[in-house]
Amino acid sequence: MEMTYYLAVDIGASSGRHMLSHLEDGKLVLEEIYRFPNGMTEKNGHKVWDVERLFAEILNGMKQCARLGKIPHSMGIDTWAVDFVLLDKQGHVLGKTAGYRDRRTEGMDLKVYERISREELYRRTGIQKQIFNTVYQLMAVKEKQPDILSQAESFLMIPDYLNFLLTGVQKQEYTNATTTQLVNPSERT
Repeated sequence: MEMTYYLAVDIGASSGRHMLSHLEDGKLVLEEIYRFPNGMTEKNGHKVWDVERLFAEILNGMKQCARLGKIPHSMGIDTWAVDFVLLDKQGHVLGKTAGYRDRRTEGMDLKVYERISREELYRRTGIQKQIFNTVYQLMAVKEKQPDILSQAESFLMIPDYLNFLLTGVQKQEYTNATTTQLVNPSERT
């Protein structure tokens, strides 16, 4: 009987791994087949992610599945929350992909509160204020890189962007989107 394999790509702030799973005698069997380092780098005084390298590592892990003869039936990609890419009309990343530990968001909470109060933002989203939340990162782009924002056609969270590179489909995964402090979970908008 041929095994049906499923691949989970779990990328954290310091490392990533590919976990292959299948059912055997009614039990889930997990096998780590590929691991790689991850981390932010400094570019022009900002902490950024190398999303191109992360995508290359995803492909390396998929190639390892092929070498092992264990081709996944499906796969999923998970990363940390709050960070994103802005894409132009051709689907290319605009600017560098800033990391949540970058200091560009300092003071951006006050800029956001000029548009919506802290209390109303919390009432709508239910998300605790953290200065690295996506809403403050987007305000930093608006304030410090308006040319990039004006060119943006779409916005994807990091795992959604990596899925887009594999599938060509731009889609936001709901649970990750809720970490942005931009989603109203009551209305699902």
